[in-house]
Amino acid sequence: ENGVVESVRVCMGQPEFKAEKIPVLTDGESFINQPMEVGGMQWNVTAVSVGNPHAVLFVSDIEQAPLTTLGPKLERHEAFPGGVNVEFVQVLSERELRMRVWERGSGVTMACGTGACASVTAAVRKGYCRYGEPVLVRLDGGTLRIQIDEDGRVTMTGPAETVYEGETVE
Repeated sequence: ENGVVESVRVCMGQPEFKAEKIPVLTDGESFINQPMEVGGMQWNVTAVSVGNPHAVLFVSDIEQAPLTTLGPKLERHEAFPGGVNVEFVQVLSERELRMRVWERGSGVTMACGTGACASVTAAVRKGYCRYGEPVLVRLDGGTLRIQIDEDGRVTMTGPAETVYEGETVE
C-alpha cells in the first residue's frame, strides 16, 4: 500500500511426517498423536518437519501450558536426536488456533512461522481444521494465516514491517 509492503505470502512446501526425515526415533513410520512420557506426565505429540523439526502438543488452555518446563525437556528428548521446536496449541475453532513456542536453542520466542505451519498441519491431521481453509494462528508476536491445500502444500501469509534501513558508505 502506497509503495510499502504490508504483508507477504510464502509457499512453505509440503510438511514431512516420515520419522526418519524429521528425525524422530520411533518404531513406526511416523509419529502422529503418539503418547510420550516427559517430566513424569503423559503427552500426545505429533512430530512434523517443515524444513526443521517440530513437536506439536494440543492443550485445552494455552495460558496453563507448561511452556518453560516441558518445552526444554522435549527440545532435548532422546526421541529427537537433533533437538526439536515445541509448539503448544489451543484450538479456538476450526479456523483459529492459539500457539506458543519453545524454539530449540532459543527458548520461548514471540513467533515461529514454521511452527505455525507445523501446528496447522497437525491440526488438519487430527481433524481440528480442514484442508483448503485458511487458519489464523495467534502467536505472542502477532497473527499468521496458514492454509494447507488438498495436495498438502502449505502457504503462510503474515505482516511485513520495516525494521531497519541503511545505506552503503563508500
